[in-house]
Amino acid sequence: MVWLPLAITIWVLLWMISTLDSVLGGVLSALAAVAPESLGDLVLRMRNIPGLGVILVFSFMLITGALVSNVAGRWWLKQWDRLFTHIPVVKSIYNSVKKVSDTLFSSNGNAFRTAVLVQYPRQGSWTIAFLTGVPGGEVQNHLVGDFVSVYVPTTPNPTSGFFLMLPRADVIELSMSVDEALTYVISMGSVVPTPHPPVIARSK
Repeated sequence: MVWLPLAITIWVLLWMISTLDSVLGGVLSALAAVAPESLGDLVLRMRNIPGLGVILVFSFMLITGALVSNVAGRWWLKQWDRLFTHIPVVKSIYNSVKKVSDTLFSSNGNAFRTAVLVQYPRQGSWTIAFLTGVPGGEVQNHLVGDFVSVYVPTTPNPTSGFFLMLPRADVIELSMSVDEALTYVISMGSVVPTPHPPVIARSK
């Protein structure tokens, strides 16, 4: 039990490194096939460098962040979006994923930034959920009153769950952070977050 957290952490890190190295190895093999013989041998030797995939991926992420943080980079990003939004089949997948990612990870959004307590799956049975917004569009026209949208994660795998629309009065906002709430859910209630001052106001 003492070594289990460290062992799992190392295993996950090794799996990530192996996966990134495998992806890089496939790319390098494709480059070696079309490159001249002298360059092809150099490219193939790069496949044997452990951890190179991780270094290149993080470098690529840093370069991407540096590019999109200026005016020229943002212009190229708009052209990139415009290109993919005009390709049949690809545009439906790209637009859907982009809308979800922009909603969830936007610094201006409120999705998954508040942990709440709701009654689910029946009255009197409570569970932790995450506020994702408010109902909109046609759904909002059929709901009478003030409703909020919440995501109820499953245990111990929080990547699956249930999407619910509940009256705001039935949702209790928690003072614990999202990370603490996720830990509480994943541990099936065995890891209790440190108590925080109670939140008096309901979720907004």
